[in-house]
This record gives sequence, structure tokens and C-alpha cells, in this order.
Amino acid sequence: MKFTFDKDAMIKEIAIAQEIISNKNVSSILSNVLLTTSNNTLYIKATDIKVNFETQIPVQVEEDGSTTIYCDKFMGILTSLPSGEIEFNQQVSGDEQSTNAIIKPVDKRIKFEIKSISQEKFPEFTSAEDVPYFEVPSKEFKSMINETSFAVSEDETRYFLNGVYFEKKDEYINLVGTDGRRLSFASKPLLNNVQIDFPAVIVHPKILNIVQKHAPEEGNISIAVIDKMIFFKFGNYKFGAVLIDGQFPNYERVIPEHQEHSFQVNKSDFSSALKRVSQMIDKKAGRIYLNINSGVLKITSPQSDLGSADEEIPCEYDGQSYTIALNYRYIDEPLKTIDTERITFEFTEEMKALTMRPEPAAEFFHIIMPMQKE
Repeated sequence: MKFTFDKDAMIKEIAIAQEIISNKNVSSILSNVLLTTSNNTLYIKATDIKVNFETQIPVQVEEDGSTTIYCDKFMGILTSLPSGEIEFNQQVSGDEQSTNAIIKPVDKRIKFEIKSISQEKFPEFTSAEDVPYFEVPSKEFKSMINETSFAVSEDETRYFLNGVYFEKKDEYINLVGTDGRRLSFASKPLLNNVQIDFPAVIVHPKILNIVQKHAPEEGNISIAVIDKMIFFKFGNYKFGAVLIDGQFPNYERVIPEHQEHSFQVNKSDFSSALKRVSQMIDKKAGRIYLNINSGVLKITSPQSDLGSADEEIPCEYDGQSYTIALNYRYIDEPLKTIDTERITFEFTEEMKALTMRPEPAAEFFHIIMPMQKE
């Protein structure tokens, strides 16, 4: 197996393979990336069993073949080499299962030799070539991922909350993330004229975050849901991921039909004050207070051994005073997804759900359950 490739083009693809691979054990085939050449094209595959990745780049092939090499070390070699054309030459040894690959720049006196493992040990991928895909606008779908994926639970004993709920309702796609104490919801009419039906599923945020990171701003993403798998295609990239098997809670019961009170704040004022006050919170408890009064919102950290902090900012509110205790992270994370100048908070009582959304209202919002006051 011998081919020549452009360093920068290869680095771009191997960097994504690194994101997929979770096993860093050098002796594990799952730490390797599969390289296969055919018709002056290099096909690249990586997997951690639950998430699969495929792509291809043009190369100059002198001898076709297939092998796997340790992904992290390959990336380290690539980043250390000067830009330009690089030669990959696999040298066959007596052991058919273990060979060496020589990597060197063309016309440079630099050479790396790296152990490779036979492609026969690399796991087979579930193919999705003939399944019915539907297309959604890339920019809109990426924004939905950004608005929901951070809210999933990290508690593996509640595995059904470890992913984002993905459902089709008429022409709408809904994404929902929750950990039981907060919920993020996004809905967009992305399925006009799409005739394909699929069941609601739970998608691991790893694959969604990779799609969100690498899908283009313009154009479409192709999606297919079938046989406990979800597939994404855009550009030269193909991704597949195993769905989370479990019963997602009825999220609609959590969404308040009506909330009696609301107040608005300037996002920049609120974000800056929150950042300053959070310097004095107990990081483990994460508790912070919102003291709501007519015309003024006071953000306060509880008194601790280190001290306390508070800051007042203007707010649009005229009514009874309330004090709501919230987890700082549950405010800060959704705040980063809102790009409007103003934010609206809606609530009914101090110990009932608070809704946080952009102003004017958009197709997403965040629901936060209050904490007990100290």
C-alpha cells in the first residue's frame, strides 16, 4: 500500500476521527483509524462502536491497499511535519497481522515508522446507503443542537436522560434535553414536503455535537433514522450512531401552560453581573439568588466562608417581590445560546418552574427548577 497525500487535507479529517475515537489504548483496534485506497481516493473510517465516521480525500495512489494505524500517533506525526505532500508506504513484514508504515514528506529527509494492524480486525460498520434520508437546513438544525444538547444528564444510572430526545411532529422537528432539574426545548418547521416518518428517538449528544461542529452553515444535512441507528451525511462526511434505548419522560408535562409573572433584563447587563457574582458562590452547590423587585433585579451569592457578592441591574417588572434560588450553571449555560439583546423570565411561584427565553420569543426556551433556599 503506497500513496501520497496533502498534509493539511489529511489533518482536517484525522482531527474528526480523533473526536470519534474514545479508546486511547494503543493495543486496541478501536484506537486506530482505518485507511483504504481505491481509484486515487483514500477512504478513512473511525469508530468507538457507538459512533461511526467515514470520509474520503483525493490522493495519488501507487499501490492500493488497506490498513489501520494508531490515530493519536498518526495525528502527532502529521502535525510535526511541514506542509506539503506526504508519502505513506506500508512495508509488509512476516507477520501478516502486524506491519509497519513509513510516513515521510516528499523531498525531505524526515521519516517516521509506525506500527499498523490488519484491517481484518477493524469492526464492520452498519451501512446506511439504501435507507430513506430526509434533508434539513444545516444552519437551523445546528442551532437546535446548540440550544439543547448541554442540558442532558450525566448520571449514567438514568441513561434515558443521557441523550437528546428527537421527534417529528407534522412538519416540525423537536429536540429536548433534560437532566430532571432543567429542560431545554427547541422546535423548528424543517420538514416541509418531507413524507418520511420515523419514531421519536434518544440521540447521544456526542454525535449531535460533532454534527453541530462540523456541518456547514449553508446547505442541508441528510438524516436517516432506522434500526436503532441514526445517520447524518453532509459534504464528504458520513456519521452513524447507536440510539439510546429507553423511555424518555413526558416532557410536555413539565412545560407550564401559563405563568403569572414575568420580568425582562438586558442580556449583556445580566450576563456581566452573573459572571461577577458567581465568583463568590459555592461551586459545589452552585446556588445563586434572583431577588426580583419593581424595576430592579438583584443577583446575590449566599454568604459563605469566603464571603458573598451581590449586584443590582435594571429590569422590567412591576409587582410583588420574589426571591428565587437557582443553580448558577442552569442559568449560565442557556444564557450562552441566546443572542437577543433582552431576555424574559417567566414564573408563578418561588418554588415552581422558571422559564428563560429570548425576547422577542423564538422557537426555543429553557425551563429551570428552583433550589431550596438556604
